[in-house]
Amino acid sequence: MTVRVLRGLILAPILYLQLPTSGAQSHSASHMTCDGATAIRLPDVKISGATAVPAAATGAIRASHCRVNGVIGGEIKFTLLLPEAWNGKFMMGGGGGYVGRIDNQAQASVNAGYATAGTDTGHQGGLTDATWALDNLERQLHFGYLAIHRTAEVAKAIVRTYYASTESHSYFSGCSNGGRQALMEAQRYADDFDGIVAGAPALDFVGLAAEFIKDVQAVFPDPHASSPMFSPEMLKSIEAQIVEQCDALDGVKDGLMEDPRRCSVDVGALTGVSDAQRAALKKVYAETPGKNSATYPGQPFGGEGEGAGWPTWITGGGSQLVSPQGPSLRYAFGTQFFKYFVFGDPAWDYARYDVRNARADAKLAATFLNATDPNLDAFKARGHKLIMWHGWSDPALTALASVKYYEQVQARDAGVRDYFHLFMMPGVLHCGGGPGPDNADWTPAIVEWVEHGKAPDRVIARKAAAGGAVSRTRPLCPYPQHAVYSGSGSTDEAASFVCLLSPKP
Repeated sequence: MTVRVLRGLILAPILYLQLPTSGAQSHSASHMTCDGATAIRLPDVKISGATAVPAAATGAIRASHCRVNGVIGGEIKFTLLLPEAWNGKFMMGGGGGYVGRIDNQAQASVNAGYATAGTDTGHQGGLTDATWALDNLERQLHFGYLAIHRTAEVAKAIVRTYYASTESHSYFSGCSNGGRQALMEAQRYADDFDGIVAGAPALDFVGLAAEFIKDVQAVFPDPHASSPMFSPEMLKSIEAQIVEQCDALDGVKDGLMEDPRRCSVDVGALTGVSDAQRAALKKVYAETPGKNSATYPGQPFGGEGEGAGWPTWITGGGSQLVSPQGPSLRYAFGTQFFKYFVFGDPAWDYARYDVRNARADAKLAATFLNATDPNLDAFKARGHKLIMWHGWSDPALTALASVKYYEQVQARDAGVRDYFHLFMMPGVLHCGGGPGPDNADWTPAIVEWVEHGKAPDRVIARKAAAGGAVSRTRPLCPYPQHAVYSGSGSTDEAASFVCLLSPKP
């Protein structure tokens, strides 16, 4: 799989930000020329270039804009897009994986008139490559949380100078590592953004890395094995057996599990797999063990047979090697983390590691990588809003971690729904894809909440068929509510479902 395709899997949420330009209201009648942006001077910032980009009829970025490139300090590179027809707002996008290049998952928001920025978080490298972190705490801190904050401040300073006006509102949107960056902003820098959208966040970096190694040990017990334990055909059979047993538990037989926690398949009874394969599956679905309690939640049922699901992320066995760092993405991300963030040893051997020691071994890394603090008091006090969403069939980052975080925030603040909503997406993989409706308009939802006080109590998700036609719609409900079929109408139409609260599984 090419790097381009791999990035598409992790950075899918940019599709949610491709909004029409017709709604943009120009605030830019007196902005400086694009060439003039190179003369802007800020402390510890070098603007390396500014290029006027004309409007385009096709492509992800269609609006005419000024593209500003620069570097903060010695290594934090960024790109800022300044639209000709500015709507008076700023939108920053997150970066997926280990980043390694200037990344902006919200770049298409420029089409709706947003000034928008992205950063490489202070290093260059491949998406699954963490060699840049070896013995370099400064780069690790930049990646962990500091580069996003510094880039946001610099980008907004340039915006204000360029347009001779202060932005009316600022937003952040990201998925995967970009979702972790989003939560980090809400937890550490409550002043940076009025509204934040965090998709499938890698919020407990240490926990998920431990899970990755636990699963790599299960499905790649021999580091020198040349073939995967599971074939794509076998995984499709496994998923089909699970769906057959659990699909109708939500009242609708439609190929989707509204809440996989209600599914209690006996893995030992699955057909077409060996005893060794059953044992490996049980380990993947299970919690990651710790010294005194579980280190990380387990993997819900779902997504096993999807090409962008388990074969890509967990078991390997896709048509091409997905990463030069390993046969699956969990293999690549997990081994790179422990080699370069934790032990500083490129020769570290995953096969002999006891994952129960992960919390202790990665204690330092957790202080700047984990975005697990449930204290959002400062964010709430400023009237800011947070939307978090996660696909139930995510093969990269278990959706149960997002549920756990939301419930931790709720446990310390009963008023959580005033500023924080979580939406779970049935049948959706990592940041998009899968059989479930995976395209939702998160930007309008957060804008309505921030600017007009209208909380997103029902967001419509769409599934596109071949050619782009919408094949299915489904309402997404604020957790712990979920969509329930009303008893009449098409099960492919959102209008046939209502949001209801049901007992926790």
